[in-house]
Amino acid sequence: MSYSGLKVLVTGADGFIGSHLTEALVACGASVTALCLYNSFDTHGWLDDVPHLDVPRLRRVRGDIRDAAFVRDLVRGQQVVFHLAALVSIPQSYVAPQSFVETNVIGTLNVLTACRDANVARMVHTSTSEVYGSAITMPIAESHPLQGQSPYSATKIAADMLAESYVRSFDLPVAILRPFNTFGPRQSERAVIPVIIRQLADQRCDVVKLGALTTVRDFTFVEDTVQAFLAIGISPSVRFGSAYNAGTGTAVTIGDVVDLVAGILGFSKPIERETGRLRPEKSEVLALLADNSRLRTDTGWSPQVALRDGLVRTVAWWRDRLCSGRVRATMGFMS
Repeated sequence: MSYSGLKVLVTGADGFIGSHLTEALVACGASVTALCLYNSFDTHGWLDDVPHLDVPRLRRVRGDIRDAAFVRDLVRGQQVVFHLAALVSIPQSYVAPQSFVETNVIGTLNVLTACRDANVARMVHTSTSEVYGSAITMPIAESHPLQGQSPYSATKIAADMLAESYVRSFDLPVAILRPFNTFGPRQSERAVIPVIIRQLADQRCDVVKLGALTTVRDFTFVEDTVQAFLAIGISPSVRFGSAYNAGTGTAVTIGDVVDLVAGILGFSKPIERETGRLRPEKSEVLALLADNSRLRTDTGWSPQVALRDGLVRTVAWWRDRLCSGRVRATMGFMS
């Protein structure tokens, strides 16, 4: 099966994963509508950093998934919808939880309803490994209990349940992809790997300020996550309404990542514990490690990029931006 000629919508196309997915879909021959969050700066997020995407098969649209009428019109005529638009900053969810409900829950409801009305062939809903909370058993299978340990994760659990309910209630063909911690070029410093790389590589930083170093994460390079989206978006064996973990099945501590990045750069810096980067005690997710066997079995997907190789490529991207003076505060509200 192929994406060539398919009409595909990507919400959150201006974000980290969304921009990479949009790029891949265009390369696969799809006719892509890329939804970017409306802003007054006349920008399309990370899509503006990918000049070779200026092709007739890509249409950039600005808007907001919280607007039901807008979403309904946008989805009409699409065959596959990848829903990535979300508020994703966990620290911000403690400060402004209502905005996360409005975007992640109500926004997802709008996309689901629009897909139902438009009779789309498939919708892919983006979940997150954060819905599992601190691992009770590892590796984490999709049957693991869901635990709302932050307002962000609670809204994503609610969105997942809405997606499942639309499959059961309306027979809507919705696949649920649950990426574990994705990293790579274009990721903002809301995530820990960019924080580590930028502080180590930036000559203006004398120390590396981090929160907990002992938390365990399953880091997946963005190209592998994108391939998981492409696989679940078209595979004939996908079970609608069921979640699929997209992770490597290998986990490391944050301290391990610091050592790997320092080795790639060829130097290290002192690490300073910054309490402001710590989550509330009962909200911290201590360990995440994916059991990806369901996704492997049903789609044939498997991760291809080793952690160190992905870090090498991400460090190179950050070095280029630091040397060119293009480092900016990126849009941490998108996936």
